[in-house]
Amino acid sequence: MAQKKDYLKGQLGNAVSAIIKGIDRDVERGEDALMLGLCIVMLSSTFAPVAPPNILLPLVALTFATSSGFARMNYRNMERKLLESMAQLEGNDKIILHPIAAVFAEYPMHSLAESFNPLKNLKRTWKSALGGILINPLWMPIFYVMGMQIIEEKNLGILNRAIIGVEQKISSLSSVV
Repeated sequence: MAQKKDYLKGQLGNAVSAIIKGIDRDVERGEDALMLGLCIVMLSSTFAPVAPPNILLPLVALTFATSSGFARMNYRNMERKLLESMAQLEGNDKIILHPIAAVFAEYPMHSLAESFNPLKNLKRTWKSALGGILINPLWMPIFYVMGMQIIEEKNLGILNRAIIGVEQKISSLSSVV
């Protein structure tokens, strides 16, 4: 299936509502990916009696890394599709969508290579090392990618609040008219 390059492909009617519906759907997809990763990690304790920690703990870290990686790529695709869609709009519609675009500008997501690099994320590296010292050294990679997961959840939550704010603004404008 070909991936859509913006939120306006094949849409008839109000362009702003089509963009908001599309980006809202993509935010839900990112939240679902993060929740799936968390659920799989929560279910991993059922395998504890049969899988040793040196097998189970790297799989937990891999699950967090996969779900947060997918959410990161989804976030970057949302930003790209929003900017390409906004380029096709007129001035008033761009002003309505500005709070959503401002979230992407204020909370930029770096590449996955930069996120996985412990030397570029010293604060997260320090926190995961401290957690590994306190609990178990095998947990250090889990804490590191769990930090990525938390950042993804925070950014998607901020983006979701911006979308809700724009939707409320549109509904209040339409009720006045």
